[in-house]
Amino acid sequence: MLTTWVVMPTCLPLVRRRCHACASGRFRTSGKFRVNAHHKLIDVWLLALCATCGETTKLTVLERTNVRSVRPELLDRLHANDPSLAAELLRDPVLRRRNRVALDWDGAWRLDTGGSDHLDREVIDVSVRFAARIPVRPARLIAEGRGLSRSEVERLITTGKLVAAVRLSGTLSGDFTFTLKR
Repeated sequence: MLTTWVVMPTCLPLVRRRCHACASGRFRTSGKFRVNAHHKLIDVWLLALCATCGETTKLTVLERTNVRSVRPELLDRLHANDPSLAAELLRDPVLRRRNRVALDWDGAWRLDTGGSDHLDREVIDVSVRFAARIPVRPARLIAEGRGLSRSEVERLITTGKLVAAVRLSGTLSGDFTFTLKR
C-alpha cells in the first residue's frame, strides 16, 4: 500500500540578499507591493524588510511596462497586496534571477505524513509530493517522517533497506517515492 507524504509551505520564505544598511543577509517579505504609474507605464515592486535592522528593499516585479499589457485581475491582486501572489512571484525563477536573490526555506515548510498507522508494517512504500518547489534533503524528510535520526536514515540507505529511484543524498524539490524495509 502506497502512503503519501506532502511537503507544504507554512509561510513565505526568507529572501537571501545583502542589506546595504547592516550587512545582514536575510529579508522578510510580508506580501506588500508598491505600484507606481508613470502616465502609461507602470512599475511594481515586492517589498521586503531586513530581518535585522528593518530596512526596506524592493524586488522588481514589473519595470516600465505598458499598463494595458498587464491583466486587470493581476493589477487588482497587486493593489490588494495578495499574499498568495507574493508566494507565486517568489517561486518564479525569472524574478529571483532578475533581482539576484535566493530563497531560504528553513522553518517555512512542514511535512504532512497523514498519521502514524503505517509505522508498524514490514515494508513501507511512500510517495513524497511537494506542494511548492521547496528544496529539501530527502534524508531529512525521511528522518522527520519516520521519527529517526539522520544518521539512522543514512545507515538504512547504506545497508539497502531504504531504496529510491532518485539519489537520497542530495537536495530535491520535486516528487519522489521510496521503499523502506524493516
